[in-house]
Amino acid sequence: MCQHQPKCPSADAIDREAAALVAFHPEQGWGLLCNGVVVFDDTGDLLPDGRIVPVHRCVYGHASAGRAA
Repeated sequence: MCQHQPKCPSADAIDREAAALVAFHPEQGWGLLCNGVVVFDDTGDLLPDGRIVPVHRCVYGHASAGRAA
């Protein structure tokens, strides 16, 4: 699918969300990447083969992050 040079990451790559945005619909909360991945505002993804990547937000600034209880 990708015609960019260098090529964008494939839909199966760990860095798939680094691919170029080819369609963006912020009013609907989604965008399409050149590798066929649909990315959603909630950070979930829909892969071209129909698999779902669940929401994967990072939690920043949490008081107990990285500390033993």
